[in-house]
Amino acid sequence: MNDEQVKKIIDGPQEYDDSKENGYRSMVNEFYSRKMLSTLIIVWGHFLIFLALAVVSGVLFFKSDQTKDQIMYAAFFICCIIISYQIKIFAWLKLQENSIKREIKRLELRIAELSETVKNK
Repeated sequence: MNDEQVKKIIDGPQEYDDSKENGYRSMVNEFYSRKMLSTLIIVWGHFLIFLALAVVSGVLFFKSDQTKDQIMYAAFFICCIIISYQIKIFAWLKLQENSIKREIKRLELRIAELSETVKNK
């Protein structure tokens, strides 16, 4: 087989629409699906806890009169905000993990199709 035949087999007809598969909306729909329920509960639960702690420390910062307490509340506020963003990054990585798994499965199917057509020819 030459390179043109291999490219023709790889670029063969597509059975589905790729434009709907890689969109942001499809990733969000996948994240809020039934199989991601435990991750969803963990992510939103921890995010809301740290967001509430950040709000409380922000309020206490402005109510405090001593500089020492203000520094402590400001540091706690910054730590809570950083942790909440890290939780959101974890959720984003879980979304990417699912899309990478899907792409690997798609490649495996294409390789199986390619080997099948090579055997038949």
